[in-house]
Amino acid sequence: MVTGGAGFIGANFVHYWMEQHPNDLVLVVDALTYAGNLANLDPVQQHPNFLFVQANICDTSKMEQLLREHQLDTIVHLAAESHVDRSITGPDAFLETNIIGTHSLLKAARQVWITEGRCAQHRFHHVSTDEVYGTLEPDDPAFTENTPYAPNSPYAASKAASDHLVRAYHHTYGLQVTTSNCSNNYGPYHFPEKLIPLIITNILADQPLPVYGDGKQVRDWLYVTDHARGIEKVLLQGQVGENYNIGGHNEWQNIDIVQYICREMDSAFAADPTLQERYSQAASAIAGESARLITYAKDRPGHDRRYAIDAHKSGQELGYRPLESFETGIRKTLHWYLQHPQWWQSVMDGSYREWIAKQYA
Repeated sequence: MVTGGAGFIGANFVHYWMEQHPNDLVLVVDALTYAGNLANLDPVQQHPNFLFVQANICDTSKMEQLLREHQLDTIVHLAAESHVDRSITGPDAFLETNIIGTHSLLKAARQVWITEGRCAQHRFHHVSTDEVYGTLEPDDPAFTENTPYAPNSPYAASKAASDHLVRAYHHTYGLQVTTSNCSNNYGPYHFPEKLIPLIITNILADQPLPVYGDGKQVRDWLYVTDHARGIEKVLLQGQVGENYNIGGHNEWQNIDIVQYICREMDSAFAADPTLQERYSQAASAIAGESARLITYAKDRPGHDRRYAIDAHKSGQELGYRPLESFETGIRKTLHWYLQHPQWWQSVMDGSYREWIAKQYA
């Protein structure tokens, strides 16, 4: 079971897992809230071992039913509200999904796998974030699995709470769990409210490129397929009850990322004249001057200055290492968005929601 499998990281994980493990039954559970998009799963919809169920993880009885009916032995829990800005303006949804939803799923797993004894060997893998650790000063060492939690946003606090619940269900009830804390993901199917896809799509629309504060906030960036590989390593080799950091070894300031994407976009337009015809509104990119769209906005409340993941434990114990550098990953991401305008345009204008509504009327 992959919860949140119609979202950005979830869909990319499903694509990766079904390519690497085609004989496994994969059941995606997604409530199809604003960030859930069935189009993300188009590449696997016809796979004989793929199933999709629209359901909310807060529905414990439904989660129990699915675990029993399909004899599932593994949960990869990705369903979450994940945008910091949204958590600031509307924290309730984050507490409902990330805390209550995770507890609901844990209860279902405990009931079916342990109380009913249907699956002695099982795995509940919880996907979390580096934001639970708080913020770092420029010269501080990167977050390790032993860094004390210090969440600074409602989103981070809700994820920290869910991490603790997963740990508690292992130590109290014997549920076989693992947790991974990842750095910022990027890649195909990334919802355009997030920094990298927002910059790409705004350049193509010749719209301002908003940068919070001075733009010198530092993040560690992880290409989403590398994250999927990391989860695979934890599932297959990770020790029950352990936490693993999955990072990209790519620390970048936000303003440097924006400027780098501007340069890459300008180069892409210069190298391919057909892009100028397809995206005729992208005047700045066509002129080779995407950077002129950069604008600075008031910093958001509680904006953490720096995140950085120390992934040595995953490397030493699991043999994990990212395959993509930030430069290669950005080129792949940029190429994907340039080649899939229908996907991101349907997300930006909301028409993907109308299609989902018709499917599940």
